[in-house]
Amino acid sequence: MSDHAGSTEDLVAEIEALEDKLARAKQSITARFIGQERVVDLTLSALLCGGHALLIGLPGLGKTRLVETLSTVMGLNGNRVQFTPDLMPADILGSEVLETGSDGTRTFKFIQGPIFCQLLMADEINRASPRTQSALLQAMQEKQVTVAGQTRTLEAPFHVLATQNPIEQEGTYPLPEAQLDRFLVQIDVAYPDRETERDILLATTGTEEAQSHGVFTGPELIAAQHLLRRMPVGDAVVEMILDLVRAFRPDDPSAPDRVRDIVAWGPGPRAAQALMLTVRARALLQGRLAPSPEDVLNMAKPVLVHRMALSFSARARGEDLGALIDEVAAGLRPAEAAA
Repeated sequence: MSDHAGSTEDLVAEIEALEDKLARAKQSITARFIGQERVVDLTLSALLCGGHALLIGLPGLGKTRLVETLSTVMGLNGNRVQFTPDLMPADILGSEVLETGSDGTRTFKFIQGPIFCQLLMADEINRASPRTQSALLQAMQEKQVTVAGQTRTLEAPFHVLATQNPIEQEGTYPLPEAQLDRFLVQIDVAYPDRETERDILLATTGTEEAQSHGVFTGPELIAAQHLLRRMPVGDAVVEMILDLVRAFRPDDPSAPDRVRDIVAWGPGPRAAQALMLTVRARALLQGRLAPSPEDVLNMAKPVLVHRMALSFSARARGEDLGALIDEVAAGLRPAEAAA
């Protein structure tokens, strides 16, 4: 019993120390990426969970600046790839070249592509062809790549932060469902409010800009990811996650009629796994020792919106997945109150 109490006290102490470190990381990030607190929290959540994030927004909203700042603050070796229609898989993964030695012998040498890093920024990922987009699938899921028949492991931790312009713009290719499912969260980057935009103007158009500094290292981030998975999750939170995910599967008996009418296919078990991780991350970032049902409701949209699809008729009527998620999640609030 005393050993258990001791281990619990150690866990609490570790979590509290990590919460303090995360608070310093957020402060350093917001020195350069002003405002947009939810965007920062969701991006940090993805890193804490060991996952990848898809940032969606129009050009000029600071997505690239956020990723560059994260690379500095989290102590990660970062690379950036600008996705274009003519980008080929080898431009990301690398390729073998034939080298001639001083003695005349010829050997193949592998030249690493930009994916061999810890934080890969895939800028405007939907500008590239589906063939090139698919080059990231193995790396995102298995943290390794296969080139010329040889599998090479990527350095840990490995994260992809991809930016995407809205699909309505010309010259873009929608990401395939299998790849969307590998992004832990979808983060919508909106226009800043007036006061935030005022702060941005004053902070970025002078002779000097605020600088971010390193708070984490790669090994420290890996340790934080392991600690997050040790955080306890109560039965009420687990049941709410199951209720929420299953409610969006149109063939599930628990699905509301509105979901059956407008949803073509719903989220799979990977969505429930993502919720289990991200609710812990949100609790950490808010200085709490365990997640609450409110965390599930808060993380529902960024975790689920890219893992579902509306039916053709629903899209034609202009239905919105985000609004549907909010509507169904709001129906679970009585269960939260009862818990």
